[in-house]
Amino acid sequence: MSTNESVSTSTHTVAPMDWLLAGDPAIRWQVERDLVGLPESQWLATRTTVGREGWGRALVDLQDPGGTWADGLYTPKWTSTNYTLLLLRRLGLDPNHSGARRGCQRLLDDAQWVEGGVSYWQTHDTAERCVNAMVLSVCSYFGVDDSRIDSIAALLVSARMADGGWNCNDYRGATHSSFHTTISVLEALALWMGFRRTSDPGDSVAAGVEFLLGHRMFRSHRTGEVINPEWLKAHFPPRWHYDVLRGLDFLASTGANRDRRAEEAIDVVRSSRRSDGRWPKGSQYSGEVFFPLEPGRVPGRWNTLRALRVLRWWNEETRTVTEPES
Repeated sequence: MSTNESVSTSTHTVAPMDWLLAGDPAIRWQVERDLVGLPESQWLATRTTVGREGWGRALVDLQDPGGTWADGLYTPKWTSTNYTLLLLRRLGLDPNHSGARRGCQRLLDDAQWVEGGVSYWQTHDTAERCVNAMVLSVCSYFGVDDSRIDSIAALLVSARMADGGWNCNDYRGATHSSFHTTISVLEALALWMGFRRTSDPGDSVAAGVEFLLGHRMFRSHRTGEVINPEWLKAHFPPRWHYDVLRGLDFLASTGANRDRRAEEAIDVVRSSRRSDGRWPKGSQYSGEVFFPLEPGRVPGRWNTLRALRVLRWWNEETRTVTEPES
């Protein structure tokens, strides 16, 4: 019996790593890079197939003739240009993909520009931080060399709140940062810094990370209570939402030092592991999709990949463990 046949019969008949490698190219190349440690030439070769096979090909083929998806920039959720590009970014579509760059250009060209950032609502004169973060992330990932993305980055840096994070509702008087907005801004600034080859806003990224760690990734800094029980569950795609695994995966992706304040969050990830060595698929956020990535009552390759990536980062013996300042 082949590996694929054994996987289709029962996930218990094949080791988790083999099960992951039998998945979509979007899963496979990240496993090869982050878990197996194959040479760059090999995982890059797998990544090039994302736009030609599986989920990536299906999404690329759904692009409108004008360069958008679902004939919308930010809506409908989750099939609009913004959210489709976010998903293609997470799948690992070739950063030089011409269709994706065309979609990014539409996000810039067709937006209203306020405060140096984008808005997709005629009556909205505020550049919402979460929306601008998502746009910056996809434009940076897909290498859109346009000075307007630098303007968005500058806006986000200037919009950092006193507690170190960001909040889409700051224009409504919010005084405490939002986990949802903060994780989106952190991902965006990290991608922009990599694209522009700069470390200039690094202190903003560090402040945002400190905001997450200061809350132990999911607890109120005032009461110590869990802020939102949904954050203890892993969701994919995350869309604009925060959860513990998304936060930890960002730390892992940037090679951050381990910090004791993240230890409880790591335990949350460990405790979610199933008896077969995989992680649950998790619930999906409500909204229209082109197609489900992992249909049926199955374990989740995405969550398993990300959880194993986080645990590998955390368990790396050579990595420094940072104690919080007293």
